[in-house]
Amino acid sequence: MRAALSKGVAERVSTDPISVVAAGKASWLMAMALSDARADGVIRHDVAGIIAGPRVGSAQLPEAFEWFDSSHPSPDAKSEAAGRRALTLAVDSRSRGGLLVLLSGGASSLMAVPADGLSLADKMLTARVLMNAGAPIGDLNCVRKHLSAIKGGRLAAAAGRTVTLAISDVHGPIADDPAVIGSGPTVGDPTTYADALGIVERAGVKDAIPRHALDHLERGADESPKPGDPRLQDCHYEVIGNRQMAVEGARRAAERLGYEVRVFPEATSGEARDAGAAFAAESLRLNGGTRLCVIGSGETTVHVRGRGRGGRNQEFALGALPLIDGAPRGTAVMVLASAGTDGIDGPTDAAGAIVDQSTTERAARHGVSADAALAANGAYDFFGPLGDLIRWGPTGTNVGDLHVMLVQR
Repeated sequence: MRAALSKGVAERVSTDPISVVAAGKASWLMAMALSDARADGVIRHDVAGIIAGPRVGSAQLPEAFEWFDSSHPSPDAKSEAAGRRALTLAVDSRSRGGLLVLLSGGASSLMAVPADGLSLADKMLTARVLMNAGAPIGDLNCVRKHLSAIKGGRLAAAAGRTVTLAISDVHGPIADDPAVIGSGPTVGDPTTYADALGIVERAGVKDAIPRHALDHLERGADESPKPGDPRLQDCHYEVIGNRQMAVEGARRAAERLGYEVRVFPEATSGEARDAGAAFAAESLRLNGGTRLCVIGSGETTVHVRGRGRGGRNQEFALGALPLIDGAPRGTAVMVLASAGTDGIDGPTDAAGAIVDQSTTERAARHGVSADAALAANGAYDFFGPLGDLIRWGPTGTNVGDLHVMLVQR
């Protein structure tokens, strides 16, 4: 963040006072970094604006910022209030130096304004139905953009001049795609109403989403600004953080501990339990020294079938358990962990979970079953009694999930 500001990115707005919209899981820390840079003279602007996202630690609210403690993964009234305030700031920024947008993962929910004729409940239920059907983030955000008055370039169109600094949690099909990060409020939207309607149909949820939302998609009025739209010609965008940075940090830490490190460069994706099994299988096929660390990253999905508690990282770890459990005893010691870099895995207080060769035996002593947990999407209830949940609290950032497997021969 500070490096991006030091390079003069914010100077693209102007030296006049600027309005700031910080939205996403990293918004609090990004706003703090901006305020620190202003106090240190790194930037010369007077800055004022909003933060739409969780408070991190005990740090005080940065001066001249208004905080909206909005909700994720489903928006709430504070999310809508933050979105409407952001649109007001965007319009007002035309008479100031422009709009600086500090964007990070989670912004789609933390800053939300329904399109005309829709309620927040219409948007919430539509997104929830798609998430429960296992829709990938790109598909989910496409639909969100076409039910929104702020996403898909609409915030930038209201402002006219914007600079966006983004921390990416988007890994595919186009890595760090500005049109997908936070549902692309400041860039042209290459998707259409027809695309959004097709996603709903392919997911098989057409009859499950609210009638007003479906009617809105079928009418296809008021299309989002597209790449090349003249309203977006004075918009600058820079990605300043992504999953590769998290992987590099993990690699350096493992090497300091004496591990030989192998990194899977492709982003993990797909159903969490299947991705966990594939990651473990590929890791076990690797040849290496006596201490091997395998690192992967990305973002999976969970098709919710049961009523248990859990998250994608917990299901990833549970899906890997049969591979670790079935490996020959006495040849190696193995442990796998999967965790969200935001510290939050699904609607739980855990970031993820750990499995090793003792997990199944300990689970039997506690009367919990891996198969039953997967059937109920109840990985949290499986790992809780074992003490194998990863809990480190909200981190104030979000670049996806990190998977680490250690093999000691």
